[in-house]
Amino acid sequence: MFGTLKPQAPDKILALMGEFKADTRQGKIDLGVGVYKDPTGLTPVMRAVREAEKRIWDAETTKTYTTLIGEPGYLSGMSRMVLADALDTDRTAALSTVGGTGAIRQALELARIGNPDLTVHVSDPTWPNHVSILNFMGLPTATYRYFDDATRGGDFEGMKADLARARKGDLVLLHGCCHNPTGANLTLDQWRQVSEILDRTGAVPFVDLAYQGFGDGLDEDAAGTRLVVGNAPEALVAASCSKNFGIYRERAGVLLAKVADPAQRDLAQGTMSFLNRQTYSFPPDHGARIVMTILEDAALTADWKAELEEVRLGMLGLRQQLAAELRELTGSDRFDFLEHHRGMFSRLGATPAQVQKIKDENAIYMVGDSRLNIAGLNRDSVPILARAIVEAGV
Repeated sequence: MFGTLKPQAPDKILALMGEFKADTRQGKIDLGVGVYKDPTGLTPVMRAVREAEKRIWDAETTKTYTTLIGEPGYLSGMSRMVLADALDTDRTAALSTVGGTGAIRQALELARIGNPDLTVHVSDPTWPNHVSILNFMGLPTATYRYFDDATRGGDFEGMKADLARARKGDLVLLHGCCHNPTGANLTLDQWRQVSEILDRTGAVPFVDLAYQGFGDGLDEDAAGTRLVVGNAPEALVAASCSKNFGIYRERAGVLLAKVADPAQRDLAQGTMSFLNRQTYSFPPDHGARIVMTILEDAALTADWKAELEEVRLGMLGLRQQLAAELRELTGSDRFDFLEHHRGMFSRLGATPAQVQKIKDENAIYMVGDSRLNIAGLNRDSVPILARAIVEAGV
């Protein structure tokens, strides 16, 4: 049986991680892997997370299972954090998942059960694992224009034209904020226009909200999601706690499903419970309990928000510094898009050959499509990257 297995295409980002680790050059810079790093190059444990874990350690008396859908306090806390006033509790089912990726997979399984003939519309470009999961599941996909390579900004007119072709019952996969891999976000007015298109076509919004708090702020980053979900009769949201709580390895995610009628909520919730049972039975609890502990305590919530804001402003400062360095070196404003993008990522606009040159000559690693992780920089490495970009002829 196992002799018939075929080699799988390697994940390019994971392969890049391995290549970076094997590089023995001093001063090498990793801008490939999508993990936040502080100025020292570490991914720290947040203060509120440490305190929450201490409280859990002191109070926990058992390691028995929680429920198939997860801890109710976690689900309600995350639902409020993501949707705020757009949350209709009578019409929203929630599920604890294995990270944001697990939420994406369960959302697609739920949607396929509800409409076996759906097509999933994804942005061009999108997070590579979106496409990988969709292809593995055998789900039909269509792409919609999103990014203008010439301006390094959004192609909103192209996006609108492509989304208008979606059919009733299709899924439209949207990045809630901090678009991965481009860093180019929709404005709130553009979100309104997307919502109107979805309303006309009958397509269902499916928002991947992986970076809430990394762009313009917790509420600001969720504003588009809240607008679209609030206006839609049906919607799906996959949210991750990996980045904004810094608990990557704990794999805490949540899936929210808004149904058209309150009478359908229990049916959706039961189906989501069934999907967890078939996939991994009970969801992991530790990360979810950390988040729940923080969100249920005003002092911990305040400290977490303060540290998250430090992280956000730090990345924004690096963007501003890099844009300024490139403006000075080139005598032009063609890299100012870096300052306007949000989140950890931007697509630089370099060719694969230029990316390779930057890696070979400067030990600076980024994904082949020139996606770079801003959070992999610090004040000292920004000038090094800027010079490498210019010397590569980007």
